[in-house]
Amino acid sequence: MASSEATAPGPEPPVTELASLTVEGQPATESGSTENQELPPHRSHDPDNNLKRTDPFQFGSRYLTEQDNVFEFNAWDHVETDDAYKEYAEQQFEKQRQSPVSDFDKSRFNGDPAKWWNLFYKNNTSNFFKNRKWLQQEFPILAEVTQEDAGPKVVLEIGAGAGNTAFPVLANNKNSQLKVHACDFSKTAVAVMREHEEYNTDFMQADVWDAAGDGLPPGLEEGSVDVAVMIFIFSALSPREWGKAVRNVYKVLKPGGVVCFRDYGRGDLAQVRFRKGRYLEENFYIRGDGTRVYFFETDELKGIWSGKDLEKEEGEDEVPSFEIEALDADRRLLVNRAKQLKMYRCWLQGRFKKK
Repeated sequence: MASSEATAPGPEPPVTELASLTVEGQPATESGSTENQELPPHRSHDPDNNLKRTDPFQFGSRYLTEQDNVFEFNAWDHVETDDAYKEYAEQQFEKQRQSPVSDFDKSRFNGDPAKWWNLFYKNNTSNFFKNRKWLQQEFPILAEVTQEDAGPKVVLEIGAGAGNTAFPVLANNKNSQLKVHACDFSKTAVAVMREHEEYNTDFMQADVWDAAGDGLPPGLEEGSVDVAVMIFIFSALSPREWGKAVRNVYKVLKPGGVVCFRDYGRGDLAQVRFRKGRYLEENFYIRGDGTRVYFFETDELKGIWSGKDLEKEEGEDEVPSFEIEALDADRRLLVNRAKQLKMYRCWLQGRFKKK
């Protein structure tokens, strides 16, 4: 199953920290006593069913059944939110709408988003790099391009942060003809990558690039990239920037090139926990550190990346259109066993192919 330790972009607390969080106003969930009871055998207690799997987009195999004590494990996979959480979440969303960000702050945060990302990386230089060990499991194509006989391959990490994807991929690389371009909006993040002890310009190039700006990443031409990686980056863009970002990714990919995508889903605990004065617009928020984050619906992403919901721009014969090879919600129930609390997480993961 994929890790939730996403830090670039997006200061997302790891699972170990989330386990100590509570949802304000939400009571602890009673589990019912299981003391002196022998749990019946079923798939969730079989170690063979709790191993990491190789088939992407299944997100683990620890299923919660009616026979389970929910507080037996720290996490469960494929768990839909219960009615109580859904009701609480909608109440929270309504409170957020009623106390939006002021017009002054909207202008301040939207006017220069790079400023806030630079501050984020400046203030977190010692702890924001998390090795995404799950990458090649969730996106096997990242393992394929690192094989010794893969031939010339180009990977573009968009919103690279501290190189959270680039460095783990290169750590497993056996392909002498692989080149990873790691680009980020923040010049501070790029500086951190270039100072990393594993930064090797024979295989990696780190540059400042705005995914929703004009022009392609430095050193790359149209149709030159095999794989584009977008992990917790699309959510940092304003909805008005999505079309430009999709067009830039489409332009830089080769025909048949693939986008590996992972981001936040609507109803995720991180969204529900936002308080007053953080709401920019529907599903779009300002974090305490000034960075922005959006929470997506599956159908919303399908419409954007398929081109169905993009308007044709002047001079375009047709809008960019990706084939949605896979797009699913990774729903996880994290459990604080000591406090008997349930925490619902939701991420959306996709694989989009340039036609």
